Amino acid sequence: MTAYDFGPGHPMSPARLDLTARMVESLGLLELPHVDVAAPEVATDVELHTVHSQDFVAAVRAVSAEPALVDIAHGLGTEDDPAFAGMHDAAARLAGGSLLGADAVLAGTALRAVNFGGGMHHAARDRASGFCIYNDAALAIARLLDGGLSRIVYIDIDAHHGDGTESIFWNDPRVLTISVHESGMTLFPGTGFANELGGPDAAGSAVNVALPAGTGDAGWLRAFHAVVPQLVGAFAPDVIVSQHGCDSHGTDPLTHLNISIDAQREAATAIAGLADRFCAGRWIATGGGGYNVTGVVPRAWGHLVAISAGRPVPLRTPVPATWRAYVAEKFGTETPEFMGDDVELWWRSWEVGFDPNDPVDRTVMATRKAVFPLHGLDPWFD
Repeated sequence: MTAYDFGPGHPMSPARLDLTARMVESLGLLELPHVDVAAPEVATDVELHTVHSQDFVAAVRAVSAEPALVDIAHGLGTEDDPAFAGMHDAAARLAGGSLLGADAVLAGTALRAVNFGGGMHHAARDRASGFCIYNDAALAIARLLDGGLSRIVYIDIDAHHGDGTESIFWNDPRVLTISVHESGMTLFPGTGFANELGGPDAAGSAVNVALPAGTGDAGWLRAFHAVVPQLVGAFAPDVIVSQHGCDSHGTDPLTHLNISIDAQREAATAIAGLADRFCAGRWIATGGGGYNVTGVVPRAWGHLVAISAGRPVPLRTPVPATWRAYVAEKFGTETPEFMGDDVELWWRSWEVGFDPNDPVDRTVMATRKAVFPLHGLDPWFD
């Protein structure tokens, strides 16, 4: 999976996946008797065509064979998505991981699946964007729908708006996409505002919480808990598919939020709880953004795997010494000593009241007023 490599200096370093896999193994999560590790195949063109156009897949194949080609119309060969030899197979294998998870959940051989190499949420039907070639989360959702399920909730907590996934299901009332992200006023892709609600046949199927730059744990968790659980409950999905980009962390070099590992773990725990409450536990989780390669990504996704496996890792757990030694030797850098950031994790629940002077509250209220009535909910009280 580390073949998904845009080259030296690109923020989407394949080392993120290697270090996460090593972290998960060092924590002993792969030794749990109920956890299986399965190698994904390269998704076929027929599978990719369920959410991507034939012209787009052909374009990816073309630049994969001839990386010197530039196809701006399809978002290929750009600064964000430079072409590289083998791009098609590498991207289609990441997609295959999420398809594998969807198949396991459909078959009942797994209750939950994690593809931390996935989460390519900017990829649209006919265009690559924002480091994303094929949209694995959308492919998994389409596979679940084709497998007979009728209602899927997609929850995206990446710092960037999940625009590609939203656009693919824009007019599909069977899919509710919820994205909690930094405002497009200050961050790529510049979209994802409260008034983006879905197509004419699916009003309310797109939900966006656009948080102001600088939002910290308390505001981020307040916003999540003021919007996500209520809508998941009202929609009553068969499965939750989630995207866990950890670029919301305060040390991420590309974004402007100030979220801790502790809060990211709390959000993953909450999503697991929603799956247990509304979906009989069925949950497919993916990775996403995250560009503090050694200090954040492996810890955040180590927690994600642990939570999915039902064996959460306490925040005060020491980072495995063997893992830290490997990073020090390979990257020449020190890494955090513990699995958490040792912050005071507290937030105000929405029930304590709305503060019109708080920019986070204004954002939350804009979303609730726009979307909640479309789901039979009261924007002030539910």
